[in-house]
Amino acid sequence: SSGINAEYGQCYPYERADKFNRGIRKLGLTPEGLSFLDQFRILITHIGNAMGYIRMIRSGGIHACANAIRYVPDLDDIVNLEELTKEEELPADTVQAAAILDSVLDNLTKNFAEGTAYFKMLVDVFTKSMRDPKNQHLKNFYMIIPPLTLNFVEQMMNGKEKINKKNKIGATFTDDGFSMGIAYILKLLDQYSAFDSLHWFQSVNAKFSSEEKAVKESRRKETDVKLDQTNTLTMKRLDQYRQEFELLYYSLSSARIFFRTDLEDLPIEVNKTPVEATASPDTGANTT
Repeated sequence: SSGINAEYGQCYPYERADKFNRGIRKLGLTPEGLSFLDQFRILITHIGNAMGYIRMIRSGGIHACANAIRYVPDLDDIVNLEELTKEEELPADTVQAAAILDSVLDNLTKNFAEGTAYFKMLVDVFTKSMRDPKNQHLKNFYMIIPPLTLNFVEQMMNGKEKINKKNKIGATFTDDGFSMGIAYILKLLDQYSAFDSLHWFQSVNAKFSSEEKAVKESRRKETDVKLDQTNTLTMKRLDQYRQEFELLYYSLSSARIFFRTDLEDLPIEVNKTPVEATASPDTGANTT
């Protein structure tokens, strides 16, 4: 509505994402205590980890090709040894050996020159099925990303806190699979523009800036020691949340680059920090 647009400046409200993340737990939990949103986040992370594994294998292949082909003087000007041996009327065995070497060099050159085309192939293969009418429900996938990111940030903070504990089950300090999975699915569904129109990370920074301002104001007015300690802990927690969201923002922006086909696929604030983006929000509803 116009009232919501005026209040939040075309940004997806942080409170709405938080309410969704908490409210969905009422629908039931697994024996491990996972909500439906937790399970969805884990599924997206698995997809992203699969993308990362493919990239790692491909990088290893390119590294192996580079080592094997480093003795070739010029990859853009490889002579045909079979033809040269025939011109010199060398023995049949020599001609056959030259033909085999030509085949090996040709194979290495093609593999080395493929670059990152495998990501485009993965997008092309699954785009049609993901946009099939039977998957019509995915047309609003981008709308669930804000509560998903909130769920992810909470999970990351809990994981980091467990690092220094005796029971380290579930401990973690980094996870880029989620960002990779989000970027891949958004690309498959052609929803980069739709997600950017939510200005979600601007909304997050506006929320934290507002809360930090309120805490600082409270610290300035209050003289109670206990209340001051509480405010200090609150500020520390807000800083942690802000840092996790910024890390997620940069990770997602980087992941989107893997799947871009042209400059239009880049996020709108790719060269800005989330704070800078908040300072001058774009009120356009559908831009990249």
